[in-house]
Amino acid sequence: MKYFSLLILICGLIKSSLVTASAQTSDLLTGLRPGHPRLIITTADWNNLRARRAGNPELDALLTKIVSDARKALKVPLLVYKKEGIRLLAVSREAVRRIQLYAFAYRITGEKVFLDRAQSELLNLAAFKDWNPSHFLDVAEMTTAVALGYDWLFDALPATTRATLKQAIIEKGIKPGLAVQKGWAITVNNWNQVCFGGLTLGALAIGDENPDLAREILARAQKNISYGLKSYVPSGIYPEGPGYWGYGTTYQVLMISALQTALGTDWNMSASPGFMASATALVEQTGPTGRQFNFSDCGDGVAFDPTLFWFAQRLHYPSLVYFQNQLLLQNLADPRKDKGADRFFPLLALWVNDLPPQIPQPTRLPLAWHGDGVNPVGVFRSSWTDSNALFFAFKGGSARNNHAHMDAGSFVFDANGVRWAGDLGMQNYYSIESKGWKLFDSSQNSDRWRVYRLNNFSHNTLTLGGKLHTVAGDARITEFSDTSATVNLSEIFAGQAGSVKRKFSMIGNKTVSIRDDIAAASPGLSVRWQMLTQTKITVNNNQATLQQGGRTLTAKIISPSGARFEIASAQPPQDGVNQPNLNSQILAVNTTVPASGTLTVEIELRP
Repeated sequence: MKYFSLLILICGLIKSSLVTASAQTSDLLTGLRPGHPRLIITTADWNNLRARRAGNPELDALLTKIVSDARKALKVPLLVYKKEGIRLLAVSREAVRRIQLYAFAYRITGEKVFLDRAQSELLNLAAFKDWNPSHFLDVAEMTTAVALGYDWLFDALPATTRATLKQAIIEKGIKPGLAVQKGWAITVNNWNQVCFGGLTLGALAIGDENPDLAREILARAQKNISYGLKSYVPSGIYPEGPGYWGYGTTYQVLMISALQTALGTDWNMSASPGFMASATALVEQTGPTGRQFNFSDCGDGVAFDPTLFWFAQRLHYPSLVYFQNQLLLQNLADPRKDKGADRFFPLLALWVNDLPPQIPQPTRLPLAWHGDGVNPVGVFRSSWTDSNALFFAFKGGSARNNHAHMDAGSFVFDANGVRWAGDLGMQNYYSIESKGWKLFDSSQNSDRWRVYRLNNFSHNTLTLGGKLHTVAGDARITEFSDTSATVNLSEIFAGQAGSVKRKFSMIGNKTVSIRDDIAAASPGLSVRWQMLTQTKITVNNNQATLQQGGRTLTAKIISPSGARFEIASAQPPQDGVNQPNLNSQILAVNTTVPASGTLTVEIELRP
């Protein structure tokens, strides 16, 4: 037996040695597509777009808009190195937008004016003193812009221009990236994806000319991109919210697509747990009004996200872009409804390929859905086909997570085309940081929680004793069925109550119930239930009526007996930092824990 064990050990050592040797001798540039373009687009793709345009009205409209936007961009001055606080990010993002527009317009029309302007802008960017490595997202996006321009226009640019651009990619993109050993390189959030995505594009663009540097950055990216991909585990819910899903996932898609066109592989990233499922998760978090559940640092509004079209194409499931396609059609039909400012809009020309002219609604997706993860989310809806359907989304989670708010237990509610219960969303970062507040310190007593839009006093959740939520607490969805779900908020109120559970129920697809059960709390402890809305409110004791656009919602207090609704302000402290919240107010219930230490607060919402 001991000889058998020794044999196993020897075999294991041999196998380990072979794996190590293989890893050391494998060439990450094997199979690199010769020549250019090779990043996301190939020569065949350009030819295909031009050939299909005449027989495809939708593609023709899309390409027409891209060229039109490029012409508009010709009229503005070259970009200037100008930071907003610590960030050059706005300049980098505009560079990404412009270079794509100019390159697409040139390849589609052949008009030299677009090539000339692209060359001028690229040389201008290359001449910047740096791309702001202290805030590395700025470097990543600028590297993306210059790499795409260098690759897509390679054969049309003079050799001197190509040399300048290649040197800028190396000195201002790749080398600063290689200097980063920790930080974003090993963090589980969008920074990891954006930074490695941009640097990968840079490395692939110059891979045949500077193979050693390219291999070094690709090896770093291959090893550490797993950190960013952890964000999607297990259910595809992006913990930083739908808006940051668009940011991190877009760069993940760019990275995957560029590797596939340049090397014929995506390093199996698309098979990472939860990644492909994240597209469905995003659609589930979108209401019939087209507005998403904008938790964490996400804006409050209808968002156009071209990347979702890549998922629809890749998964052969056009219904994933039903809502997005409505926005796109509005965009193309009426410039006044233009949602095409997204800097990756031109890539839609590739990602709409094979999608039918009439996108079906996503009826095969469940009406009741939930996903686990850092920020667990649940959704109930009454229909996928009725624009007036009920849509109720809620969440758990923890304020300690990246970009998180004190919003555990919070919800949004749509019905009859109105968002009755909403979320204020984020406040512009610079407006906070410029006043000296430490926005991204999430410790219990940090400046972050002085920002009204980020703390629990502005969200559709409970507040006990007038205090902030406990940052270290974590709320989980503990029960979920087709009609009800429970979120355990006990850790959020540690030290104030022994148990706090919030139960959401859909009653006959006509009514939503929010029931809070509080136990083992100190008698006399204040309890505040609230719901933020941008509708008109009238109250009458235990009933309230909300109105907007001729539509009505009735709210009723089921428990505790004798409790009354109040209308409260949604305006923050006037401290010179917090920004006003126009047209917003709060429907609130204020009560106290009785002598028993147990309290139930239950509210019904019926449109």
